[in-house]
Amino acid sequence: MSHLRTQHPKILVVGDLMVDHYLFGSCERISPEAPVQVVQVQKEQDLLGGAGNVVNNLLSFGAKVSVASVIGKDSAGEWIKQRLDKKGVETLLIQEDRPTTKKSRVIASHQQIVRIDKEEAKPITKKSEEQIIEIISQNSFDLILLSDYGKGVLTPTLTQQIIAMSNVPIFIDPKGKDYSKYKGADLITPNKKEASEASGITIKDDTSLQQAGFFLKKNFDLKNVVITLSEEGMAIFDEKMSKIPTFAKEVYDVTGAGDTVLGAFGFACASGLSLHEAAHFANLAAGVVVGKVGAATATLDEIEAYEKALGHRGAEDAIKSFDEIAAIAKRAKKSGAKVVFTNGCFDILHLGHVKYLQKAKELGDILIVGLNSDSSVKRLKGKSRPINPQYDRAYILASLEAVDYVVIFEEDTPYELIKKIEPDILVKGADYKDKEVVGSDIAKETILIEFVDGKSTTKIIERIQNND
Repeated sequence: MSHLRTQHPKILVVGDLMVDHYLFGSCERISPEAPVQVVQVQKEQDLLGGAGNVVNNLLSFGAKVSVASVIGKDSAGEWIKQRLDKKGVETLLIQEDRPTTKKSRVIASHQQIVRIDKEEAKPITKKSEEQIIEIISQNSFDLILLSDYGKGVLTPTLTQQIIAMSNVPIFIDPKGKDYSKYKGADLITPNKKEASEASGITIKDDTSLQQAGFFLKKNFDLKNVVITLSEEGMAIFDEKMSKIPTFAKEVYDVTGAGDTVLGAFGFACASGLSLHEAAHFANLAAGVVVGKVGAATATLDEIEAYEKALGHRGAEDAIKSFDEIAAIAKRAKKSGAKVVFTNGCFDILHLGHVKYLQKAKELGDILIVGLNSDSSVKRLKGKSRPINPQYDRAYILASLEAVDYVVIFEEDTPYELIKKIEPDILVKGADYKDKEVVGSDIAKETILIEFVDGKSTTKIIERIQNND
């Protein structure tokens, strides 16, 4: 995951952009005009939908995103353009005399009452196809994602031209039963129902799943196929079939999960991960998204925290630089999470340390531990210390359930690190009572925690020496 934080691949999304329009309200009576519910609208919201949700997911991962599509000469099309501009997305939009797809959902008491679609799904014009091809040929990308919602942008001609002309991988979220227009793509990501319809093979067990996956791969000359299996995870088809179990703990809403999977695969592979490593990342991202309501996205912070909660995150991923932890803390506080900070040498980890860190974690949502470097420990504790080198100490700390992130600092005090993090709560041991705590002028609150009596690194070292 640390590798992904430094990657900002340039990815082009081509597909059907739309506006997801929501009207939220309450329903307390039936209309006297007809036997229908009367919804008193209390809130309206517009979101980027279709290929726009793939764009949102890529942005949340940190990719540099461009989008090519066709919109109408209407208010919905103008809203899409303005929204993408605001997000910093390079827009390569063609306008036609056709309505921009807009899906209006009326929701009362958390239930969708009705959906009203305004759209025209006929294929885009030959001129628009040529303009999109010209735009793509004049730019360079690390990877191209085709998000097909069947609204007319990704015609068979345009799709095949993009695949034929591109010298970068083409990943596709397909639509419809005829996959001939995706022939030659590097990866497609249908769900089980879509794969069954496109292959003509009803997927009901692993045998039929394998038959369907390799049928699609062989018949449409696809380099790789990934079939998403909802609560069963996903199946990858390259030289053989591999199944990856789902990481979802609780499923609230599968809306947009396919967009997340496509975006995650694209981002991970464009960042240098293998297909199987990308599948692991995509599965985690989908697990985060289905635990939210509505078409959602997953940030790297959320995916990392989710991976840790599942027990799958490596300790290396929790060891951060100053700049990385500053960005993480900022995003965490923006989302409403309470950030807790403490620091120390943690030379020989013992029961007192563990209980102290557990109590610190209970004070907030994210616990960041500042760790004195080897040179810092020597200045503070003497030339014989530390017993364990800084990476070993950081790795052990990062492996604890209570610890979210570890940052090594070179100075004698963590003041500069605390300035970077600006924690909500600063934690120190109770031996700092009536003493000035470094960083207390920055943190919102400083809390002292009692140590476990008789537990210290110094006493452990003395006991070892006495036994000798």
